[in-house]
Parts: sequence; C-alpha cells; structure tokens
Amino acid sequence: MKISPSSLLLTCLGLASLLPGRSEAQKAPRKAQPDLAAGKPISQDLFGIFFEDINYAADGGLYAELVQNRSFEYTPNDNAAWHSLTAWEFLREGYSFGTMSVETAAPVNPSNPHYVTLHVENEMQKGLGLKNSGFDGIPVKAGDQYNFSVQARVKGGKTVPLLVQLRDKEGGVLATASLPVQNASWQPYRVTLTPTGTDAAGSLVVVATGKGTVDLDLISLFPQKTFKNRPNGMRADLAQAIADLQPKFVRFPGGCLAHGDGLENMYRWKNTIGPLEQRVAQRNIWNYHQTAGLGYFEYFQFCEDIGAKPLPVVPAAVSCQNSGGTWRIGGTGQQSIAMAEMPEYVQEVLDLIEYANGPTTSTWGAKRAAAGHPESFHLEYVGVGNEDKQTPEFRERFKLIYDAVKQKHPEVTVIGTVGPAPRGEDFDQGWTFANQLAVPMVDEHYYESPEWFLKNNRRYDSYDRKKSTVYLGEYASRGNTLFNALAEAAYMTSLERNGDVVRLASYAPLLAKEGHTQWNPDLIYFNNSTVCPTANYYVQQLFSRNQGSEYFGGVLTATDSAVVSSCVRDANSGDVILKLVNSGATAQPVRVDLSRFKRLRPTAEVITLSGPRDAKNTFASPQTVVPKTAPFKASGNFAYTAAPYSLTVIRVKGSDAKPRKDVSRGSTASSGSAGR
Repeated sequence: MKISPSSLLLTCLGLASLLPGRSEAQKAPRKAQPDLAAGKPISQDLFGIFFEDINYAADGGLYAELVQNRSFEYTPNDNAAWHSLTAWEFLREGYSFGTMSVETAAPVNPSNPHYVTLHVENEMQKGLGLKNSGFDGIPVKAGDQYNFSVQARVKGGKTVPLLVQLRDKEGGVLATASLPVQNASWQPYRVTLTPTGTDAAGSLVVVATGKGTVDLDLISLFPQKTFKNRPNGMRADLAQAIADLQPKFVRFPGGCLAHGDGLENMYRWKNTIGPLEQRVAQRNIWNYHQTAGLGYFEYFQFCEDIGAKPLPVVPAAVSCQNSGGTWRIGGTGQQSIAMAEMPEYVQEVLDLIEYANGPTTSTWGAKRAAAGHPESFHLEYVGVGNEDKQTPEFRERFKLIYDAVKQKHPEVTVIGTVGPAPRGEDFDQGWTFANQLAVPMVDEHYYESPEWFLKNNRRYDSYDRKKSTVYLGEYASRGNTLFNALAEAAYMTSLERNGDVVRLASYAPLLAKEGHTQWNPDLIYFNNSTVCPTANYYVQQLFSRNQGSEYFGGVLTATDSAVVSSCVRDANSGDVILKLVNSGATAQPVRVDLSRFKRLRPTAEVITLSGPRDAKNTFASPQTVVPKTAPFKASGNFAYTAAPYSLTVIRVKGSDAKPRKDVSRGSTASSGSAGR
C-alpha cells in the first residue's frame, strides 16, 4: 500500500499510467494463450484477503480490546496530540482526595514501561481513579459478559480496594464489581462484568476506594463473545463478515506496515508474540498506535479459524522508501539493515517458519505450543518485502533471505515484490530481478480507475508461463459504487482465465473504521456497532465462494464488449460455475453451451448483484447493493440475459455434488444472500 492517500500521491500514480506497458521481463515470447476448449488447471488458492492495520483495522477494529491506550504507551510520536493518558480521564468522585501520575520505575515488563500510580489520601465511598472512553466509546450490550483484567500492585503493604464499573454515556452505572489489590508485586486481577443496559458509547471506570497507593497497568476489557470465543480474540461480527468471504488465504500484517517508516518502525514478528505485557507496542505507520495485541499468534489462529492459509509478509531488511515522508519530495528514504546484522535477520525469518510449522521439540515450535497450539499452522507462503524500491541494497538483502529460505525450507513458496504500480521502473527492474533468481511468485500492486480495469482485461493473457507466477496482492478501482465493483468483477474473470499464472489475488484494504480512515476505498466499513460491507465486498464474496479448480474457455458467448465472462469447474463437487459481468447500461444476451460437461443436473441457482450504476452501501442504507439468489433450470445449451450493471453467478450442480463446506459456520446480515 502506498505511503499516503493524498491527492499528490494519487496524481503521481496517475502520471505513472502514462509509462510504457508491461515489462519485457515477463512478456511471453509467444502469442497470447487462447481460451482453451479443454479444462485448464488453475490455482485453488486464487481469491483471498489482505489485512493491514490501516484505518484502525486492528486496535479499535478487528482486535476486540475495548480499552484504548490500555498500557499508557501512547506518545506524541504516535500522534502529535497524544500522550500517556490519551483516552483516559482522571476522576475524583465524592470527597476523594489524592493524586495520579504516570511512572516508569520497575514496570510490569520493560517492553511496556509506563503505568499509572494512584495515591489516595483519605477513605471514601466513591473513589479516585480513571475513566476510559475506548475507541469512540465502549460499546456494551445488556446481558453480555465482559472480562475485565488489570495488572496491579500496592505500596506500603496496605490493601487498596478497586471499584470497577461500566457506565453509559450519561454516567449511569451498568455494571459494577470490586477487586482488593493486596500484593506488593505486580499481579493480574480479573473480574467479569454483566451490564444491565446497552450503550454503543459507554465507558470503563476504575477507582480506588481506600487509602493507600496502587499502581495499575494493562487495564483491559474484552467481550466474552469474541469470534470462536478466543481469549484475546477478534470482534465477533467483524470477524464473521471476513469469514463469510471464505477466503483461501490471509495476507498479514501489511502492506507498508510490514516494512515500516524507518528501521526502528519495521514490523518484527517476535515482538508480537507471548504474554501481552512482553509485546512491544509502537507507532503505526498510518499515524496512530499499535499495541501488538493482535500479533502473529492471533493472525495464525484467525487464519485457521476461517479455513484460510496464512501468508505473512516480512520486511526484506529494508524500510519503506517513503520513510520520513520522503514521498512529499519525491526522494527515497529507504534504509537498510547493516550487512553485519543480516545473518541475525535471516535467522529471524527462518525462526518464523519454525514458529509456524516446527515440531514442539524445536525452540520456536515450543513457543507456539506454549501459546496453546502444539499443531503446525501449515505455513506454505512467505512474502518478503512490500513495494520496495529496487535498489542494490534491497536486492542484496532480498537474495540473502530468499536463498536461505529456499535452502532450508524448499516446501515454502517465497513471494517477491515488484513495486507499487502496474508498470514503471520498479516494476520492470523487479520482474527482471525475480526472473534472474527464479523467484516462484511476485507480488504486483495497483490502484486504478474502473475504466482501467475494464480496458486491461487481457493483461495476464500474454504473461510467460515459464517465468515467475503472480500474486496480485493489492488492487482496487478507487471507489465503492456498484460500477467500481463490476469493473473489479470483470477483471476477476480474467484472473480466473489466467489462474495458471495468477496464483493469488486480494483486494486492499480490507477494513476501515468510520471517522478514522486514512485510505479509500476499502472493502468493509464499520463503527462500534455496525458492519457495512460494500458492493465490492459482495463481488469478492461471490468469486471467493464460487472458486473452481479448472477453467474452460468458449462456454459463454456475448455479442457486446460490455459483457465479460468466465467458466470454472469445481473438481470436488463437480459443479460448473458461470460468471457474467455486464458493465453496460442495457441488458445483454449471452449464449451458454454446457454440452462438453457430462453428468450435470438441470438444477442450478443464479445469484445476481445488480442495481443503478452509482449505487453504494452506506451506514444509513447498508443493503442498497446485495446479492439475490434464485433457483435456475439449466440445460446443455441455453440463452441468458445479463441485466444492466450486473454480476451474475450461475452454479450448475454436478451429479456427484456433495454438500459444500461453509467455513463461516453461520451467516450474518453482512453476508446477504451471496454464495451457497
């Protein structure tokens, strides 16, 4: 993802579209492949998702923690207006008297050095302490249970009672509990709160009600109902919307977040595992804060929970070329890990693979088991680098990492990178370098207009099948209208047609929180109480839930260029799946010839996503564009009329069809009627 969504950067990318076409390094030396009459095997991992902590996607979003700045680690480095007590309010209730301060002496763990000290000078009934406003308020629901926890210690040997409350936005008490803090060393204290009312913008209050001095850190509040009921888990409705996509893989943690804004800001996976107090919080490259509560273990666990393969992306030992805001002046701020430190860094990448796949008798496999997962996470892919400037320093370091992984873990596919645009210097040099090393797959990125996607439907037809394959890691058509979504759908038919060379593809970004968006467009918008999938989301869902293992050409015939199509067959079920995209304003006839397929049933279903060209889903009207499903009777040869501005999926059942596994295990309002 580009370092800034500013108009200047978009202008620069627009100018990039005037550059020459695809690199000579990945053009095929032969004619474009025609549509095949026989089936062509294609990637069964084709459609997945890309998660980056941008737009408050993690803290305040998918990560279910409800307390903001729980460890008092916010600084002006995160945001110029922030400090250790951002999102906290000092409370003196009743006739309480005392002081509050932020301290660093003998913290719970050096990785989280700040904590709050409450010094209470008199006995009272109400108390002296703190109120947290969460991320735009703390949403609570009547009758649900919430797990409160805190690390605390007392000074002077005297027990200090804590009063813990959930309050509504008017200050009314919804739940209350007491905790006696009585140990002079740091200890965890926990209690469950059950509110009697519902409020989307409540608060958490923690006050000391007895005389004495108490230190507090890692003040946390989690709903018990996380996705799959995981501790330290994911927000249930948001995670379910992602699960309902049924992605084949999840790329994480970024994006620009992975290689960071300077060497000290690179995302180092070892800093994100283990007990929460041991994890290293840091500034988010998108100008907020990341707690690392959602870390590598949680990413791997989430992938497993939704039936998707993990695809972690590690820095290629260089930071983002836009580090320090150099995109503003057109320079390069890429910084490189010193060559003397590269053996240690290469080992860090190898340790990641061991953490994911190694036996419990291995060093890092044992750490995975200690976290509660003795079984392997079955890691198959590792991305190295993200949109990196093709400098000699990058190439030298990438090669060291690539060679080491290839030698020790030939079962893992390394994915390289060829810059942030579909053409240009980095693209050309990146492809040349990838082919020199015989990197098995490279990561292409581009954000373009919907017209670009419609005009470039044949982009991958002429890619050389003997060279590196493609992971289209980030793409979007710069908008969330139905027309944007249909332009992407039209392009996705070409990804299916070229599913032998395009092995993976993921729209980006995935999530954006209302009022905290650094980048548009996004696939799913949300606030504290509502999840709003876009028209683009439903396109991704329809393709992902209707993937195939073979592509067949010549099955669908249309006379108008506004209609593009694809035909795939799912070898597991025997189903034949047709996709028709009509990006035009008038209905269009399409001829379908299924005569080559044997043992098909006449029973089928048709799923349609259609509406006015500029229709879009909003928080006020989240169901404006949703798929609609109806039964359909297919024959060996039939005509179909594609509605204006529509994506149509026709799924014809094979005679040996078996019930399709739904890894989402349930549906939500966010999933509409898409898929099966």
